[in-house]
Amino acid sequence: MPIMKGFQLSLNHQFVRQLIYWADYHYPYVGFFDNKNIEYPNGGFQRLFLAAHQAFELETANQWFGKKEMAAMLSYDYKNKIEKLQSINPSLLNCPESVFFIPEIKIEILDDQVKIHHTDPQRIFEEICDFNPNPDKNPSFEITALTTRNSYFENVKAIQNNIVEGDMYELNYCMGFKFGGKAWNPIEGFFDLMEKSPMPFSAFFKSESKYLLCASPERFLKKSGDKLIAQPIKGTIKRGKNELEDALLKEKLWNSEKERAENLMIVDLMRNDMSKISFTGSVKVEELFGVYPFSRVHQMISTVSSTISENKSLLEIIHATFPMGSMTGAPKIKCMELIDQYEDFKRGWFSGTLGYIDAAGDFDLCVIIRSIIFDKESKKGYFAVGSAITYDADAAYEYEECLLKASAIVEVLQGN
Repeated sequence: MPIMKGFQLSLNHQFVRQLIYWADYHYPYVGFFDNKNIEYPNGGFQRLFLAAHQAFELETANQWFGKKEMAAMLSYDYKNKIEKLQSINPSLLNCPESVFFIPEIKIEILDDQVKIHHTDPQRIFEEICDFNPNPDKNPSFEITALTTRNSYFENVKAIQNNIVEGDMYELNYCMGFKFGGKAWNPIEGFFDLMEKSPMPFSAFFKSESKYLLCASPERFLKKSGDKLIAQPIKGTIKRGKNELEDALLKEKLWNSEKERAENLMIVDLMRNDMSKISFTGSVKVEELFGVYPFSRVHQMISTVSSTISENKSLLEIIHATFPMGSMTGAPKIKCMELIDQYEDFKRGWFSGTLGYIDAAGDFDLCVIIRSIIFDKESKKGYFAVGSAITYDADAAYEYEECLLKASAIVEVLQGN
């Protein structure tokens, strides 16, 4: 394994660009993960590249858990295999329910060196450096919202009626957007999204003709040895135009009783989920209501940890905790039933999870939000955004929050 030293950040960026183009040409399954140097409690993704010619589903991945390194992707609709649920809404893209692969090549990309894990690393390094992509400029798309503003307001009112009737306390309600009809280069789209919205859980994922461009601020689960960490996000506010305004907005979010209530409900849900697979008494809240800045928003993040019980399989961990509570609401099963009632699209990869698993069984998985999903074959794509609806949620505020979350993606697709 050669270690290519002396990389500068600018050369590092060019290498990553050529690497992804090279991999897209050679491999049907690709995963690139990056933290974009964003500070985050317990760190973000490692800067890691994995690729392979074959993939398999979660049930097969479970057999390799703790034995082989893997890239991991799980659709939100895998919920139907965990609970007695269904996904009745129309699918915007026919995304596979789970995609896992054991890498044939692995590359670790550090600030000043590249580590290539392959039988012929020197040849691979030279191939990547010599690869010369010459992409066309991406077209601008007309984006179609699947939910009108009026429908959104009506649904929020109906969800709040469900809360009054005691069906649930909080529901994560999402709107879908579609685009397509033209050839589009998802690699260029990825680098454009990374420039506009760098995130600690940035990722490029390819499964045959389907691509996920992920700019997520949220961790689902991280396992390090016997320690399990969940970091649900609930609470969002825009960034200020200057330092003073930014500080005031951050303080406003931190002091918001509504946002704290939303966050606390999901923290309690995650504590309950994690307790199913953890030693009794080991589940604890390490940080409650932490407010962290990102390029366009401040987010309220809490950190829950536990000591995982011995010999838990990947399947047991997923079945206890998935989907993540921040993307369902509480209680989880009733919320997932109502999500299908109020939303008008099948979520697919959106609000699923993506990440990597090492050979020892440690892993880092993010929540798939602030992300673009595109199929090169059909030339169709979609994205979605959502927020937590509680009894005292203001529909107009929630709607504007959703548009704020979508803003970087809209700019990418419209070529702004």
